[in-house]
Amino acid sequence: MKTLYLECRMGAAGDMLMGALSELTDQDAFIERMNHIGLQNVVFRAVPSEKCGIIGTHAEVKINGEEEKSFDVHKHDEHTAEFSFQLNGISSAGERERIEHSLQDIDHLEHAHVSDEGLLTYFYNHDLGYEAENAVRSAIHDENASIEIVSKGHAHHHDHGHTHGMQMDDIKHILCHLDISEKVRKDALEVYDLIAEAESHAHGIPVEEIHFHEVGTMDAIADVVGDCILFEEIGAERIYASSVAVGNGMVKCAHGILPVPAPATAYLLQGIPSYAGMIQGELCTPTGAALLKHFVQSFEVQPTMVTEKIGYGMGTKDFEAANCLRAFLGETEDDGEVCELTCNLDDMSPEDIGHAYDVLFREGALDVYVTPVSMKKNRPGWVFTCMCRVTDKDRMMPLMFKHLSTLGIRESTCRRHALMRTVEERMTSFGMVHVKHSEGYGTIREKAEYEDLVSIAAKTGRSTAEIRRQIEEELAK
Repeated sequence: MKTLYLECRMGAAGDMLMGALSELTDQDAFIERMNHIGLQNVVFRAVPSEKCGIIGTHAEVKINGEEEKSFDVHKHDEHTAEFSFQLNGISSAGERERIEHSLQDIDHLEHAHVSDEGLLTYFYNHDLGYEAENAVRSAIHDENASIEIVSKGHAHHHDHGHTHGMQMDDIKHILCHLDISEKVRKDALEVYDLIAEAESHAHGIPVEEIHFHEVGTMDAIADVVGDCILFEEIGAERIYASSVAVGNGMVKCAHGILPVPAPATAYLLQGIPSYAGMIQGELCTPTGAALLKHFVQSFEVQPTMVTEKIGYGMGTKDFEAANCLRAFLGETEDDGEVCELTCNLDDMSPEDIGHAYDVLFREGALDVYVTPVSMKKNRPGWVFTCMCRVTDKDRMMPLMFKHLSTLGIRESTCRRHALMRTVEERMTSFGMVHVKHSEGYGTIREKAEYEDLVSIAAKTGRSTAEIRRQIEEELAK
C-alpha cells in the first residue's frame, strides 16, 4: 500500500510541508505548474537550503518580490519596536544582502530586511532605541546611500503577510478561479474552513466576520494550494504523521504578541499529539496544523515500510536543531488487524445508503458493503458493514451514526492478509492503460483499471470484456 509518513518533530508549516513533498515528485514540473495556476504577482521557487548540514528544499513564495517572514520574541523583548529607514541609492540585490548580513552581528537588532524598493525594516529593543539607530547608521557604510527615517512604532502592529486581511469569501473567490483540479479546490477550501473555525473560536466572533491576517495572505493561500496539489500528485493511500513539535515562547503577529502555540494553532491541534520541545520559537503555524488535520489519517510512530523516497522541507529560521520537516514515501504491508463495524437497517432509502458508502470510502474505509436480510416483524432490511483499520474506527463510527439511521453499531476485530498492490502505467495497442499489480504469498496478478476499459470502450465501440482480453494477452507477452 502506498504510504506517506510525515516527521514533524521540528514543527510543521505550509512552506516546509511543500518543500518536503515537492522532493517526492517531479519538482521542476511542480514549480512550473504553480507559477501558472493563476495566483497574481506570486512567484514560486524551489531553493536548495541547508540546516545543520542537511540539504533540503525551501519552498520560496514571493509576493511582489517579497517573501513572508514570521517573527519570534526572544530574550524578554516583548517591548520591542519597529524601525524603518528609506535607503536611497540601494538597488542591487547584492548590496541589499550585504547590508542585511552586516546587521546580523548587532545583538539587539532582529529580523533586518531590505526590500527591493530600498526600505529597511527591523526590530530593536525599546530601551536601546538610539543605540540601535546609531548601530544601523554605522553598519551601512555605502557612501552613495543616504538614510531617511520613515516610521517608528510598536512591533505588535506588524503583520506577517503582505495584505491587511481577507475574509472567507475573498479566499473562496480566489480559489474558485485558479487552474486546479476540483479535488484540489475542495481540499483547499476544507483546509480554510478548519482555519476559519479556529480563528472564530480564538476571537469569539462568527466565521463570516473573521479577517484572516497571517493565514489570509497570498503567501498562505499559495502554501495551502501547493500542498493540496502535491498530496493529489503523490496519491498516497495512507498518510501518517509523528507527534507535532509546537515550540516555546512568544510570537509577534497581527493581533499582538501571543504565546506559542498561537490560539488558532492550539485549537487546530486538539486531538493531535503535540509537545513543546526545547526550541524557543514558533514551530507549528495555523496553516501547517490545518493541513495536517485535514490530510493525516493517523498520528503515530513511523510504521514498518519499505521507503522509496525521502523529502526534506526547510524552514526559514535557524535553530540549534535542524529546522526541517521530513516526508517518507514507500510501501507498507496490508497484513494486520482490521476492524469490522456492522449495523442493521430497515428504514433507509437506497440513495441515503449510497451516500453513506461515498462518505466512508472517502474517509479511508477499506471496504463498505450491505447484505440483504429478513428482520423482525418480517421486514426486509440490510446489514451494513464498514471495514477499516483499527486506528480509524474512532473516525468511522461517528460517520456511521451521522449518515445512517441505526441506533447501535457492533464492533469486531480480525486479522487481514492481503497482497501488496501497486498501480503501474503500461503501453498497449489502445494507448496508455493503468494496470493494478498485486503480489504476495507466491501469487502475482495484473488487472487493467476498469475506468480505463470503459473509456476505451466508449472510443472504440467494443465491449469491455473484449478489450480486457486483448490487454491481458498483450501484458502476458
